[in-house]
Amino acid sequence: MFDRLESVEGRYEELNELLSDPEVVSDTKRLMKLTKEEAAIRETVATYRRYKEVSQDISDTEEMLGEKLDAEMAEMAKEELNDLKKEKTEIEEKMKVLMLPKDENDDRNIIMEIRGAAGGDEAQLFAGTLFNMYQKYADAQGWRTEVLDANITGIGGYKEITLMITGDNVYSKLKYENGAHRVQRVPSTESQGRIHTSTATVVVMPEAEEVELDLPDKDIRTDIYHASGAGGQHVNKTASAVRLTHLPTGIAVAMQDERSQIKNREKAMKVLRARVYDHIQQAAQSEYDAERKSAVGTGDRSERIRTYNYPQSRVTDHRIGLTIQKLDQILSGKLDEIIDALILNDQTAKMEQLQHEE
Repeated sequence: MFDRLESVEGRYEELNELLSDPEVVSDTKRLMKLTKEEAAIRETVATYRRYKEVSQDISDTEEMLGEKLDAEMAEMAKEELNDLKKEKTEIEEKMKVLMLPKDENDDRNIIMEIRGAAGGDEAQLFAGTLFNMYQKYADAQGWRTEVLDANITGIGGYKEITLMITGDNVYSKLKYENGAHRVQRVPSTESQGRIHTSTATVVVMPEAEEVELDLPDKDIRTDIYHASGAGGQHVNKTASAVRLTHLPTGIAVAMQDERSQIKNREKAMKVLRARVYDHIQQAAQSEYDAERKSAVGTGDRSERIRTYNYPQSRVTDHRIGLTIQKLDQILSGKLDEIIDALILNDQTAKMEQLQHEE
């Protein structure tokens, strides 16, 4: 580990020199890439440097204790040595986590898509419940939520809703929400009081900046058409709806939420860039997993990841076998207990993978 830490420290010093180079500063794309790399290893380097300071202080204090000291000075030195050794152990544990393979997307904003799946009206109502849950969680984190597009049903649910969440390290916490979410509850329309099971799917995609992912105009087909469905007075009166299709992948995004064709195109482009970037990332992850014969990460998107059981006020995350009897709190956006457990599980799996490979 220490050889790798020395290497990281050397790279950090090299990056700081490059970031003051006028040639690099004038190249926006390269500057952004190097700035993100520097930021990604900054804490690791600071922790390693503190580790070396503490190790040196321990050595100096032990040497001092080998000399003739009066009783008071010896007691103070012993106390300081104990504190230093404790700090060294804590730093070693922190360094192990910091040296785990990084997800380059962890500090990104996200685009999230929530869809009602199996269960008709009840599934679409549950999609709305999940949207409210994530919105409240985002508010608690100090993040900003913007609805990019929404297909609202007559009873107040969502066939599909697309939102963007911006803030610090959004993807690092919400990437684990990918998958099928299952709800077990008695629908308000059920006269017999029978419990129904429905599902909604959640897709979390890291936002991709224009400078990072170039989508040439020749690769994008643009279709303009009249908006339809709920959407206000402009519906069917102006050709404001936009559909963008990325020809190489076949990925398409339609947007009609705004009155302006230009605004709809801007929103559609954000989502399209995220979907194409995500498509590339998923392909790379699949290849990596196939090579390692072991998948460590957010899991298959078709996987049922969590069940929300209303009668028993229970939430179960099936990936880690975690069950919490706090359904109301979870749905009010208090997701920290689940997300922290998922992060810890991911880190543990990565640590085991590293030890196995070493």
